[in-house]
Amino acid sequence: MTKTQLNVFFKMQQKDDKKEVLKFEIKGQEEGDESTTALYGLAGSIILFEIEGCAAGETSAEFMNIQRDSKKTTMKFAIKGDSEQKAQELYKYAGRNVKLSIQASQMSIEEFYEDHEGLEYQVDENGNVEVSEDQMSIDEVSRAH
Repeated sequence: MTKTQLNVFFKMQQKDDKKEVLKFEIKGQEEGDESTTALYGLAGSIILFEIEGCAAGETSAEFMNIQRDSKKTTMKFAIKGDSEQKAQELYKYAGRNVKLSIQASQMSIEEFYEDHEGLEYQVDENGNVEVSEDQMSIDEVSRAH
């Protein structure tokens, strides 16, 4: 997958009901600039983004929208509330100019917002799921019945 890298201003991060909304501004881009044109195709989908130097690493987000006016292009991302630790790391970069890389994710919006009630897990910086060793496996459940 192709990564788009941009120098942006991380305008704000705001906690919403079950998600964190992040707003980035791209300033001074020329009309038809390939790096921003590619972003319009990603709007409304799940993306992976990373802020250079940020301990949060690569983060999944819903690319909520992208809007352009005469001075800037604004992008809004939403990360889920269960990414609390990542949100704290990202917050440290709010209000700064950052180098942002964005790429399409294989995850659907439905999968992104799916709740996993009763299953405790952690997702590492590479997107791998780690389940507690105390958790019963599917095989153990079928043998128990």
